[in-house]
Amino acid sequence: MPVRGFEVVTKYEEAGVNLPKRSTMLAAGYDFEAAEDKVIPARGLQESLKPVLVSTGIKAYMQEGEYLQLVSRSSGPIKKKLMMPNGVGVVDADYYNNEKNEGEIFFQFLNFGDEDLQIKKGDRIGQGLFLPFLLADQDADDVKIVRAGGFGSTGEA
Repeated sequence: MPVRGFEVVTKYEEAGVNLPKRSTMLAAGYDFEAAEDKVIPARGLQESLKPVLVSTGIKAYMQEGEYLQLVSRSSGPIKKKLMMPNGVGVVDADYYNNEKNEGEIFFQFLNFGDEDLQIKKGDRIGQGLFLPFLLADQDADDVKIVRAGGFGSTGEA
């Protein structure tokens, strides 16, 4: 049985989407690419910035007690003026193959630059790290809810 890894979601099976991979032998993070072209609007004169979701076309499977942490590439803020408004993303093990979006992973971005930023399909947009997590004594066996939704669905009824 597989332990952890990545698969292409059905929607992108014929689109030439690449599975995330590490860039060097000692790299901790797996580089994710954009599954399609996307424009991230500049901050401009907008009264409020809205995060833009960038599709990866990828889903991740992992063991109980693990999660996939999504983080920005180090070059994002400096070179491209991109930031993740949530700081980091958390992909839970039960997000995989959920009925709403098959567990597709998205990165959300804000462009704090002065010009719109064009992300092209295949551009590296972020990294993912598989990490273990611990449970508090009080919560170890109390949660019985099964995920039903997709992106941003945790805690929704």
